[in-house]
Amino acid sequence: MTKNELITKFKSLNVAEKLIAINLIVFLFFGLTGFLFKTSVLYDWFVLSKEFSDLLTKPWTVFTYSFLHQGFLHLLFNMVTLYYVSKLFLTRFNAKLFLNTYLLGALLGGALFLISYNLFPVFNNQLSYLVGASASVMAVLIFVCASLPQTEVSIFTFRVKLWQLGVFFVVLDLIQIPYGNSGGHLAHIGGALFGYIYASQLKKGNDIAKGFEKLMATIVSWFSFKKTSNLKTVHKTRSEKRASGKTIYQKKRIKQEQIDAILDKISKSGYESLSKEEKAFLFQSDKD
Repeated sequence: MTKNELITKFKSLNVAEKLIAINLIVFLFFGLTGFLFKTSVLYDWFVLSKEFSDLLTKPWTVFTYSFLHQGFLHLLFNMVTLYYVSKLFLTRFNAKLFLNTYLLGALLGGALFLISYNLFPVFNNQLSYLVGASASVMAVLIFVCASLPQTEVSIFTFRVKLWQLGVFFVVLDLIQIPYGNSGGHLAHIGGALFGYIYASQLKKGNDIAKGFEKLMATIVSWFSFKKTSNLKTVHKTRSEKRASGKTIYQKKRIKQEQIDAILDKISKSGYESLSKEEKAFLFQSDKD
């Protein structure tokens, strides 16, 4: 497969599949470099240390740690879980919402790890760092569970509601904190907490990730170069611009109201209660 074919294939993936591919590439890269050069110096620059002093010199680690994994089974479990949870997420919500939840889940998971390891005496003498996408995966999972609590899913031969699944995973992490991998379980709780708060606020019409989304768009724009267009510029008067902007805003507002009504219906009666038209509308809005 050529370079162009690989790029085209990558672009055709949805946001979750792209994240899975990035996690796999990062795992292979650090695995090979660590083996060939017999050093973890490069790896250490991207893990999240419990020391705040390290965070000041390596602020990027609040995100990069979530793309590193301790071993193949660690990676496999996280990516398989992310794949199945994303299928549920992306049939109801859009890609931007998914990415916001994933990245901010990592941020809050890392924050809870840092605070806990510097606040509670039990962790004082422990040398520790954090890696893994688990906090992000938990954020995505709990977001779905909080948004669609009454929706039922199949787990092997059982049918469970999403809110029950979410409670199970959170309780499982809480009871395991004293028995090993405390930092990892605390990060999971942080990710879960963000997923729940984000979903709850969106139901009230508050997008608490809007500022983060704008910041990320600004950062991306710094590294993008737009080609100069040869097309003729069409002049519009101020009144025409205002009218056009108003029309676009009204259309967006009406569409968002329809989406909110459908999501409210799902949370009360489940996804299967939707009509064919509502399902088609929701599916189309996810692609826009």
